[in-house]
Amino acid sequence: MTASRETLRLGFLTTVEQSNDCFVGGLLVTNHLGRPLEFQCTTPVRPNSTQKILYGPTLKPFVMTELIGKTLFERADVKPDILLIDDDDLLGLRELIDKPVACLLVESKVPVLVGGPEEEPLTLGRQHLRLHHAHESDRSSILKRSHLLTEQADLEEPFERVREALQEVLNPGGGR
Repeated sequence: MTASRETLRLGFLTTVEQSNDCFVGGLLVTNHLGRPLEFQCTTPVRPNSTQKILYGPTLKPFVMTELIGKTLFERADVKPDILLIDDDDLLGLRELIDKPVACLLVESKVPVLVGGPEEEPLTLGRQHLRLHHAHESDRSSILKRSHLLTEQADLEEPFERVREALQEVLNPGGGR
């Protein structure tokens, strides 16, 4: 008798805006225990003056989702089952990929009104998540696999690992 083993691969995608108007992004894919399966990062992305003018206030979400997020997701050999992000500007990535995307809500942030009634946050591990308003069906998709994580799972900590890895890539050995 062969027992099927359910797996859960979590993606942790974050971007860092550097002081000189450039962005870098990193994607860490882990198993349900938080052990790394793959890490990808971008080279610095620096919008030029014309892009800054033409994109205006939509520049940051464009750079974060289409240039960084989509690129990292497509480049990953190990695709996450759920992609976790830590910035609302990345929620638009859900429109570009075929996996659930959920934004980690920081304790100080409360659900906000987004074109309708107050959003109901989704709980996964110890954290609350926000979903893209046009993909509410992601809730059931995430909940079907939530039993693979303990209630004590810390989904904030892997983002710190990604930021530290990005700093190491950008400034090898610096500050250590």
